[in-house]
Amino acid sequence: MPFEPKHPVPVFPLPGMVLFPGVDLPLHVYELRYRTLMRDALAGERVIALALLLPGWERDYHGSPEFHPLACLAHIEEAAWLPDDCYHAHLKGLSRVQLGRTVREFPYRSVRVQVVPQDPFSEDDALVELERRALIETGERCARAAEAAGAKPMPVDDHLTFEPLVNNLCMGLAAEAEERLALLAMDSVIDRARRARELMEAQALHAGRGEPPASGQN
Repeated sequence: MPFEPKHPVPVFPLPGMVLFPGVDLPLHVYELRYRTLMRDALAGERVIALALLLPGWERDYHGSPEFHPLACLAHIEEAAWLPDDCYHAHLKGLSRVQLGRTVREFPYRSVRVQVVPQDPFSEDDALVELERRALIETGERCARAAEAAGAKPMPVDDHLTFEPLVNNLCMGLAAEAEERLALLAMDSVIDRARRARELMEAQALHAGRGEPPASGQN
């Protein structure tokens, strides 16, 4: 069963960052309001919601910039308090959540959240295994093309089960944040895998031509 927070959840909005369930994320926290957020979260359920800022966030960043309502709930696995009063944290994505009513605005926002369930699937389903193998092969081909072009390859961990594999590769895509958010919004992990594979194939093609990746192309 997905984790259901008992209390409103602090929101950590970021530009260009979309977290997926089952994926690890290092996070350096230096702004005063988010250092306060970390202290409060560590004293509570150790969960925060990582949200993607909407376009135009720069105009109100130090106020209350708007963010997308779909986010990823994250558990603070580890947090180190640094000598400069900042934090270095290690997060793990837990589940997709819909951000609801704001119950706290200052110094950071806290909201009610509702977990968004995934469509069920079985690891031993032949279709899932077929998609998993195709995704691994595409990822390895994409990594070879990136290396040949002198770019950093996307790591492919073929020991992962299906959903963590899909979500880790989605996190590593050289795609616009809005594109990655569209992947997160997919209720079917199988559909997400297929779309991620399309994006990876396009990246491999452009890398082989020595071109920059083109987000959104099939």
